[in-house]
Amino acid sequence: MNPVLVQIGPLSIRYYGLMYVIAFALGFFLIAREVKRKRLKLSTEDLLDLLLWTVPMAIIGARLYYVAFDWQAFASDPIRILMIWKGGLAIHGGVLAGAITVYIYTRVKRISFWALTDAMAPSLILGQAIGRIGNLINGDAHGLPTTLPWGIRYPAFTAAGDPIPAGAQFPGAATHPSMIYEMILNLAIFAFLWVIRKRGYKDGFSTAMYFILYSVARFIVSFTRADSLWLGRLRDVEIAVGSQTFLIQVGTVRAAHVISVIFIVAFGCLILARHLYERTATP
Repeated sequence: MNPVLVQIGPLSIRYYGLMYVIAFALGFFLIAREVKRKRLKLSTEDLLDLLLWTVPMAIIGARLYYVAFDWQAFASDPIRILMIWKGGLAIHGGVLAGAITVYIYTRVKRISFWALTDAMAPSLILGQAIGRIGNLINGDAHGLPTTLPWGIRYPAFTAAGDPIPAGAQFPGAATHPSMIYEMILNLAIFAFLWVIRKRGYKDGFSTAMYFILYSVARFIVSFTRADSLWLGRLRDVEIAVGSQTFLIQVGTVRAAHVISVIFIVAFGCLILARHLYERTATP
């Protein structure tokens, strides 16, 4: 697979970036519809301002989160921190940074934080699903080696000589299409959130369900991920797949598992404490 869509001299346009542009454009369209339906006092210009602040902050948060948990990989060459087109964005960091930005924005605009995030939740999970297509073509967010018939075998390098993460880490081996697993689950979550958005639940219910359902999905998929961020001291472990043996680094527990459990418990408690499962008179 070639991650570069168009090459014009030294300038390259990658599928990875294209997928995020599509996700942002589609997300903006759906959010604008939901904001109008929910009668929130935000104009199109207001929403553009919101995205112009939220998207960069989310990308910065996603990158910093990833770098913080994998600093050894960047310490010798810090300039690589800026090379986000080569992968290395952690969705949990992006969501946290984005949520903080949205919260500040709602305080400035004097509108309900939960009403706005409910309007944004379906678009967010749909955008994550689209983003996984970029990961698939890029060969990052990849899985562990597998003998399953749907495993994907990546070359170690692109035609231009750039390393492909999955192929470079597991040369010659088929790997779990973890990005496809997550894309499918994300699309299912989007369908659920899109259906319940008109059922009149209290503000915050869709937001809480987004965090709970995505956390469950990520918890499951992380078992197949080869590029997991770890907590605890890293150690080398050999894994055998068929006739091949690979050396990977593992820690005590995956960071995604810890964050997912925290989100599930926290937002489950929020639903129960605020009775968000109750329906209001007007959907």
